Amino acid sequence: MTAEIGGNATTLPGFAAPALAVPPPGGRAPMPPGWSPTTCDSWSPSLSPDGDRVVFVSDLSGAPRAWVQDAHTVGARPAALPTGAEPVARVTWSPDGAWIVYTVTPGGAPRAEAWAIRPDGTDQHQIAGFGGTTVVLGDWIPGTSRLALTEVGATARATVRDLAAGTSEEITEGDLLCLLDVAGSRALLRRGPRGARWLEVLDTATGKSQPLPLADGNTDRGFFTDGGETVLARTDAGSDLATLVAVTGADVVELARRPDAELEDFTISQDRRTVALLWNRYGGVSELALLDLDTREQRTLPPPAGEVFEGCAFAGDGGLLALVAQSPIQPRTIWLIDPALGECRTLGDDPTGPATAAPDEPSWPVVIAPQLCDLRSGDGLALSGWLYRPDSDHDGPWPTVISLHSGPEAQERPGHNPLFQALLARGLAVFAPNVRGSSGFGRQFVDADNRAGRYGAIADVAACVNYLVGTGVADPERIGCIGRSYGGYLTLASLTTFPELFAAGVSECGMSNFETFYARTEPWIAAAAVSKYGHPDHDRELLRNLSPLHRMDRLSAPLLLVHGANDTNVPVHESEQVLEALRGSDVPHEYLLLPGEGHDFLARTSRQTAITATAQWLATHLSGVAV
Repeated sequence: MTAEIGGNATTLPGFAAPALAVPPPGGRAPMPPGWSPTTCDSWSPSLSPDGDRVVFVSDLSGAPRAWVQDAHTVGARPAALPTGAEPVARVTWSPDGAWIVYTVTPGGAPRAEAWAIRPDGTDQHQIAGFGGTTVVLGDWIPGTSRLALTEVGATARATVRDLAAGTSEEITEGDLLCLLDVAGSRALLRRGPRGARWLEVLDTATGKSQPLPLADGNTDRGFFTDGGETVLARTDAGSDLATLVAVTGADVVELARRPDAELEDFTISQDRRTVALLWNRYGGVSELALLDLDTREQRTLPPPAGEVFEGCAFAGDGGLLALVAQSPIQPRTIWLIDPALGECRTLGDDPTGPATAAPDEPSWPVVIAPQLCDLRSGDGLALSGWLYRPDSDHDGPWPTVISLHSGPEAQERPGHNPLFQALLARGLAVFAPNVRGSSGFGRQFVDADNRAGRYGAIADVAACVNYLVGTGVADPERIGCIGRSYGGYLTLASLTTFPELFAAGVSECGMSNFETFYARTEPWIAAAAVSKYGHPDHDRELLRNLSPLHRMDRLSAPLLLVHGANDTNVPVHESEQVLEALRGSDVPHEYLLLPGEGHDFLARTSRQTAITATAQWLATHLSGVAV
């Protein structure tokens, strides 16, 4: 069974395809001296209240750590905070300037602990994430050292931690909840599973709560303004594309909407007067805008170099904005933006420069930028994907790899991807589609793979094969499929549903059996996943039929399994039971287990090991040469 492409492909309704910045789609860009495919990433910037310093996370030392750097001195170098050996995931500076709170993921697993430290590196102590729980950080109460956070275990416990007093105030407890913000006796809570969340305001004095009047949609992010009387919220209620609304009592006022993009994220200044908006245009290209809450005027800021933005953070007075930008030729890099002057620059001497590249990593003279392509699945649904063509002396067909993103609510975007460049350097083309269930294309599209809709997502992968063969990109005898997390699941599902289409596969941290996934994953992950995959009891037969483990006898493509030894999101059992099912099989297969890593591979050496193994496996089985 293969999916057919129906007629001429078009973009999704309401969207226009973007034009990429330099290099052009499918073009090449020269690399700076010392560039390598795993040059370090920097992310999670947070500014001191006066805007003079930035704390951020970077793996420039080989693993994620917290660093502090002067924001204004050209050539300033970062100094590491003494946060210990565990990998750091996120940092945030308190509004009074007295503390930095950071989260660590012990052993690289999904569980996170929250710690506090003074900006000078003293008085380090753990504040949350005890006893096997995980921590989700909320917002700071403006001008204070009081932080909203949620500890999630068997249930979720929402608290406010007062770092100045060294105390914690419990707000409420329950299932599938997260504390976002606090204003006086009003607490803003997010509730519900993935893709079906809502916000409610809890009066802590009376214990009464009231959901925001935003029905029939997903509302997942919010802040208080006007002393707690108004909530700013990101929602797709009443609109297929996410927008920004202000809710005061029963009144809902739309503040920001675009017909050609959805609101991906937003953050607010400490004075609660300015909002930074991150818009996601068709295909995943970012735009940054500022919204003045007094005038309701929105203006677009000059963008930093890059295609994909994340992690906006204001200095206390809103006079400086930090964010992270990346592109095919640029790892995640921290930029500083002066909204008044409309100027942007990288943070000091960009810490992702050649001095931090590991000397034994390979480097290449060019990097290939992708081209956005449109196609249709067998049922007529419009899809899109990013096509990377190798730098070769012919126009194809090439051995081609289909790369499936995680999530499933994630999105394939034109960001920095060392694996893709490693494959291109070996002469393999890469197509990275956004099959149904991907974010960035509106609520109907992201919900299209829920439960039984997952069959459609699997058929979308076959439609991608048809598209690539039909356009002369792919050699039909040399097509591979790869993915990690949910993408690893979808790879296994595609290899066993359409074995005739694929000549090789790589599943990294992928689910193979929904029954064992639900039984062994973290309880809060299982509870939140029901809305996407189905209920482990009520949908037992559906989940069994969707589980590739039960069709491993159909597998014919050589398969590489890659997993982090400490993964408690998708436990290693998901790969090991595939390995056991293939024992004695004629299908070539290998298993790469990375010690000290969890669901995300945080050490640069581990990432490079996985990249090298994946690229060599695919080059061997698709082109017959491992280089």
